[in-house]
Amino acid sequence: MRRKRPFAVIAFASTEQALAAEAMFTQRGLPGRIIPIPSQVSAGCGLAWKAETNEEQVLLDALRETDIGFETHALVELFD
Repeated sequence: MRRKRPFAVIAFASTEQALAAEAMFTQRGLPGRIIPIPSQVSAGCGLAWKAETNEEQVLLDALRETDIGFETHALVELFD
């Protein structure tokens, strides 16, 4: 049976931001994947990055370091 557990979710205001973040995270070998924005989070473009909770700060630091914007971030209970 699948169970929900917490994940770090970073939501983007635009598709351009989401795709730039995906490319940068992938290039740097950072964990996670693009997902449709969960209903628990409200953001502009409908795309978010999902990763393990312990990776959240590394991902946020990488976004800030590369000046890639994001709208919000949160810990959200999601299925694996």
